[in-house]
Amino acid sequence: MMQRKIKLELDDVKDFVITASRCDFDIDVSYNRFTVDAKSIVGVLGLDLNRILTVAYNGYNPEFEKMMNRLAFAY
Repeated sequence: MMQRKIKLELDDVKDFVITASRCDFDIDVSYNRFTVDAKSIVGVLGLDLNRILTVAYNGYNPEFEKMMNRLAFAY
């Protein structure tokens, strides 16, 4: 399972959810104890976007990887 840290801005949420929805594998977004489906715009908007989020997924989609690289949080 891949896990990546990202920083989502409000303007990025729609594109992130649309891109995740095109994937044929499960994608979870979490912060602390809260985990939501990345394909749910309501779920993603319910997270604290001021925090660094963890995205966990099992699969590969070039478009999704491009999105993840764009949103990746560098420590």
